Amino acid sequence: MARGLRDIKRQIKSVQNTRQITKAMEMVAAAKLRRAQEKATSALPYSEKLKEVVGSIAAGTNGISHPMLEKREVKKTGYLVITSDRGLAGASNSNILRKVSNFIAERHQSKDEYCLFVIGRKGRDYFRRRGLPVVEELTDLSDSPTYADIKTIANAAVHQYELGQIDELYVCYNQFVNALTQLQEISKLLPMENIGSGGDLTSYEYEPSPEGVLEILLPKYAETLIFSAMLNAKASELGAKMTAMGAATKNASKMINELNLTYNRARQAAITQEISEIVGGANAQQ
Repeated sequence: MARGLRDIKRQIKSVQNTRQITKAMEMVAAAKLRRAQEKATSALPYSEKLKEVVGSIAAGTNGISHPMLEKREVKKTGYLVITSDRGLAGASNSNILRKVSNFIAERHQSKDEYCLFVIGRKGRDYFRRRGLPVVEELTDLSDSPTYADIKTIANAAVHQYELGQIDELYVCYNQFVNALTQLQEISKLLPMENIGSGGDLTSYEYEPSPEGVLEILLPKYAETLIFSAMLNAKASELGAKMTAMGAATKNASKMINELNLTYNRARQAAITQEISEIVGGANAQQ
């Protein structure tokens, strides 16, 4: 019985240590989430202004053309998939990867019809295990990524579209709603459709020409949208991690209470047994 009590006590200590770790991870994720939300929010004015300028050029200039604005026959599609490098984030990664896999399976019959640009170790490993065509990858990002961190893969995806190596480009990521809710988003980035329609557009003067400005701004705008999706996905990851660690902490507390109850019952049974043995021994001597 003493050995059983020691085992229960050791198990209680182990779960208490686990609870301390999960609680600390929950608090760290909560702090990082606030910073990630602020960063995602602060990036919106820049992308909105860039969209306004690009829309003004596209709507106000007759006869202007650019590969990013023109639909063409789709022979090959690119997918830029954003996941995390580490786990402990609930079903965040598995949800977006499942949705992307189903989306690809519905639209393509052959691996030659698409290619993958993957951000995050979880996504890279998932697609590699299945032998899917990953042409660019980016891993080991910090929890506070900068534009410079994702510029190479964003530029590669946009450049392949400009060169005609792919005819569509989709961005796939977890859209942050709140710490409890993330929506799996698959949105078409290229070609840009209806960018110059709707709303009151400001009139600008361009140097050297609208066409020259558009040539520079459109790739930048596409890369900015990818960076915005990256910030959103990072906030989603931290929100999911905070929620998962919070649930783990609650489960650990529940398990500790149950183990304490088991320990107290076993201890009470051991004391009762010892008293019974003492009383039995005393009666035997009479």
